Amino acid sequence: MIDPSFNQYLVGLDAIHRLHTGFQWAEGPAWSSQGEYVVFSDVKGNIQYRYIWESGRTDAFRVPSYNSNGNSFDFQGRQLECQDFFRRVVHWEQDGSMTVIADSFEGKPLNSPNDIVPHPDGSIWFTDPPYGALISEGHPDVAGGGANPNGLYDAEVGNFGVGLIGGTKQVLPTNTYRWDPSGSLDVVVPSDQVPNPNGLCFSPDYKTFYLISTGPAPWQTSGGKGNIYAFDVQGKKVANMRQFTDCMVDGVLCGPDGMRPDRAGNLWVGSNAPLGYCGVTVWNPAGKLIGRIRLPEICANICFAGPKRDFLFMAASQSIYMFRVNVQGATPG
Repeated sequence: MIDPSFNQYLVGLDAIHRLHTGFQWAEGPAWSSQGEYVVFSDVKGNIQYRYIWESGRTDAFRVPSYNSNGNSFDFQGRQLECQDFFRRVVHWEQDGSMTVIADSFEGKPLNSPNDIVPHPDGSIWFTDPPYGALISEGHPDVAGGGANPNGLYDAEVGNFGVGLIGGTKQVLPTNTYRWDPSGSLDVVVPSDQVPNPNGLCFSPDYKTFYLISTGPAPWQTSGGKGNIYAFDVQGKKVANMRQFTDCMVDGVLCGPDGMRPDRAGNLWVGSNAPLGYCGVTVWNPAGKLIGRIRLPEICANICFAGPKRDFLFMAASQSIYMFRVNVQGATPG
């Protein structure tokens, strides 16, 4: 606890539980209220998993997952998924069929969609940083691409249809997009405003949009600084950008990755930081740090799970953790 106000969100005599371990890079948890399971990605393992609520069992769900990263569920219960390997966004219908939502913008292939959230108007918002061009998280650019300027990596090895499905090199800025139910795709926050966008979410009333800007990829000379920004939602656009928090705690950058809001408007944010600061940070709607959950591993992303949406499900590097809280998640997935 950092601030006494955090007490109201805690359950007495409860503990943090490690549900499963052995993953290569756990990411993108999302709760399915219809199926009563959590889907999450092992990005580097190229497997998507499900944690089944009723049994407490963790099973492989999609193999290969094409390096799936961020996941969510829309208001119709369809899974939304970012696939690093094919550098695209898809959704899965209830009958198991898949539809590609976006793989290009203005005729140019996307970089590597990372995180994704739905809006009640039917739109889908997602970020498109460069990280999927790492060999371990997707596929490298062809020679001459930004992530492979000297041709060090052989993009043909294990490409599984890249070029036929998905871009072969990164050519777009790292924008944040809004997909409209009409099928149009628009930049909602350009890269020059928020470089290397990563996690994103809305406030419970959908009047505020939050966006995380993360650091440069190994081949980049610049990127984000690990801040969270807030915007006013104005129809299909956003305005009035301001810094929500710099994510500094005791002089330590608790590097944010993914986040989810609760019904009180607090943001629960994964922390990539040294031991003692890694885990989850919790910020109230005014951007004040009110609480922390310390884990022995860095935490990439979280969601609220369970039939009552009162369990914090944490994807933390090699392991999955869960902690019951006295508040409920605010949005689908």
